[in-house]
Amino acid sequence: MSYIPQGTVYGTLLNFRSEFDAMAPQMNEAPYKAPPKAPVLYVKTAITFSPSGAQIPVPARVPQVEIGATVGLVMKSATEVAGCVLMNDLSVPHASFFRPPVKFKCLDGFLGIGAEVRATDPAKLQIEVLANGELRQTVRFDALVRDPERLLADVAEFMTLREGDVLLLGCDAPRPLAKAGDRIELRSDPLGSLVNILVPGAA
Repeated sequence: MSYIPQGTVYGTLLNFRSEFDAMAPQMNEAPYKAPPKAPVLYVKTAITFSPSGAQIPVPARVPQVEIGATVGLVMKSATEVAGCVLMNDLSVPHASFFRPPVKFKCLDGFLGIGAEVRATDPAKLQIEVLANGELRQTVRFDALVRDPERLLADVAEFMTLREGDVLLLGCDAPRPLAKAGDRIELRSDPLGSLVNILVPGAA
């Protein structure tokens, strides 16, 4: 039986040094005029959940999507992690990190979810991203702005995570692009694999 989150899934922006550096010029512009001091989070709603093996519809108006290979920390309590799971945080390409709109992040099926939650050290993980069998990206989690322990502590400063919630560690930049018809696979030795096929969706 495939794993499906039982709580809220929170994505994290700007937690890879590469993404942070790429967005740095925007951080000093209006409305904030300074880099964020706390983690920047957004919600992946339940309509985005796609188990491994599922087809994910790509709307006809969207020529390409960003692959967001990441790891989710599945919470046992407010501060204790039950384990980790592979996730593909798909999104429509967009240029701004300010208040990520639902229309970019929360399209139907836009969160691929690994089949199992496994106990492992997330800081030592590596993910290979393949599109149609071709290696497109290797993601290492030793390049984070906030390591998993620090991220959890900083999130706890302003909100309470509950049992079953999932906190994504963020996505490396630049994200690989994919389109309808592509087979996307994420591989990580400790966490297994996550496979989804992008298919043409409605307009």
